[in-house]
Amino acid sequence: MSFARRILGTAAALALMTPLAAFAYEQAPMLDAAVEAGDLPPVDDRLPAKPEVIAPLESIGTYGGTLRRMLGGSNDHNSILRVVSPQGLTRWKPDFSEVVPNVAESWEVNDEGTEFTFHLREGMKWSDGTPFTADDIVFFVDDLLHNKEFYPNPPARFVVAGEAMRAEKVDDHTVKLIFAAPYGTFLTELATPLAQEPVLWAKHYCQQFHPKYNPDVQKMVDETEAVEDWPALYRLNCGEVEAPNRWSNPERPTLDPWLVTGEGYSAGSTQVVMERNPYFWQVDTEGNQLPYIDKLQMGVAQDNQALLLEAVAGNIDMQRRKISNISNKPVLAENMEKGGYKILNMINSNSNSMAIHFNMTHKDPVMRDVIRNRDVRAALSLGIDREEIIDIVYAGQGEPWQIGPRPDHVLYNEKLGRQLTEYDPDRANELLDQAGLTERDGDGYRLLPDGRRFTFNVNYTGIEQPDWGDSLEIIKEQWEEIGVELNASSVERSIYYSRGEANEHDFMVWGAPGGLDPTLSPRDVLAVHPQASWFAIPWTRWYLSGGSEGEEPTEAMKKRLALYDAYKAEADQGKALDIFRQIHTIAAEELEVIGISLAPNLVGVVNAKLRNVPEAIPASWMYPDPGPTLPQTYYYAE
Repeated sequence: MSFARRILGTAAALALMTPLAAFAYEQAPMLDAAVEAGDLPPVDDRLPAKPEVIAPLESIGTYGGTLRRMLGGSNDHNSILRVVSPQGLTRWKPDFSEVVPNVAESWEVNDEGTEFTFHLREGMKWSDGTPFTADDIVFFVDDLLHNKEFYPNPPARFVVAGEAMRAEKVDDHTVKLIFAAPYGTFLTELATPLAQEPVLWAKHYCQQFHPKYNPDVQKMVDETEAVEDWPALYRLNCGEVEAPNRWSNPERPTLDPWLVTGEGYSAGSTQVVMERNPYFWQVDTEGNQLPYIDKLQMGVAQDNQALLLEAVAGNIDMQRRKISNISNKPVLAENMEKGGYKILNMINSNSNSMAIHFNMTHKDPVMRDVIRNRDVRAALSLGIDREEIIDIVYAGQGEPWQIGPRPDHVLYNEKLGRQLTEYDPDRANELLDQAGLTERDGDGYRLLPDGRRFTFNVNYTGIEQPDWGDSLEIIKEQWEEIGVELNASSVERSIYYSRGEANEHDFMVWGAPGGLDPTLSPRDVLAVHPQASWFAIPWTRWYLSGGSEGEEPTEAMKKRLALYDAYKAEADQGKALDIFRQIHTIAAEELEVIGISLAPNLVGVVNAKLRNVPEAIPASWMYPDPGPTLPQTYYYAE
């Protein structure tokens, strides 16, 4: 039995496909007036011929109510995505064990693993009542994915053997997606939050922003402020998978259970409200159209402390984002009865609470040479007293750890996780001396070969992760013992990202994924993520562009990237895991990223009256929690 299956147990029943008896479907009372007035078709006409039937976790729900959450500032769009959930062709089972049909009713894969035939739900509709068909998927593939103006470099998840995915319409409800070589992980990829594009954009709406369908699109560009070309106009109005503007246009049709109202989510927003999608395509086992809850209401807090206070006051109905640090558990537990909530147990899928990504592609040639010396990186790791940080910052929750799969995962690699985690400043000093950094200034700091002080200037997102600032302050003191200076400063998240993407950092810190989802989140061992493989963003661009952009990686990284391509093509899961073990073995030897503490489980809050919420939920971006537990089945008990 898988680790995730042990976590959630019977929660897997949530996604059970159940035959529906022959009776009329039921709708939420809030829609009755619109149907009676003729503004909305009857529920039977709004649902697919065979809607997906969901067996709720605990019980059949009742309609009504508002689910309250909080967003952290103007760039917390993924918090919306997590609760609405990416409505992709496939989705995760609630226990994170495998993928199941979602927007696609079923599929077949050819023997070579190169062709995926998806059967869509006949009669399924976008949120404006327009039929959802194979044409929408073909629109994405033919008119966007293969358009060099829209995608100069197509997303890697849709590229195999250097060629972008192709689409073939079989009929209105059947489409074939074709790759140049086997793609063994494609169905899994589609269940992640980053692969929803094939069913994200309604052709009938979004084609107005495409020059192939609208010869006057340039006029629209000229009339729109801060838009330079039609791809920018398209994204402004139709959104992207992972961007705030996905939730800023109430007119954009979607397949989601709730729809943005009002002005949506944008800079300056103080609240985002979403209401039920009257055309949502799932029902429960008694024929009640989902979702049960009428509205989502998300306030905007400017810092995590304010968000925590909202949770303590009982103003949040279900959330762990921004309040999940284990250090918050005492205050959350103390106020449970007064706030009318319970503690939500979140199983941490991360590998490390804070990973340090040394910039292997540093723009300064002197710093680059020093950082690329493995002995230097080993010394910096040995110069960290992780036990002290765990005791002070993480209240003793955790254990010294680098990166990689957690100890009970099938891909656990001891060297990747545990090497060089002991505190040994004497050995660290020896290694730095051996690396030639023997000269020191009057304050005892080591000097680089060109005479400058060996200094790391580091940014972190302190508003979101104050623990990173606390950890860096302790590391600053510890590294003084080995003659290395560390200056850390908190910056706003957008500044953090812009500097990282511009390759203007000495090292970056972030939580390390890959504890329970190492093959889905390999960004710390492979240069594959343009906004997270901080140890080598230019290598990432080289890989994603097929070598036409960025910087050619080291031989060790090129070997790993080749293995990763082989892994994605391997349909035999046993062989695929063996390939990933090779990737981890090389990553352990290279030591491009180091960590502090094995990430402890997280906490959240859930309204004591909210039902059909699992006792424990995996906490993972690739999951992405709580979406696969199907919040559309949550409801409030009387």
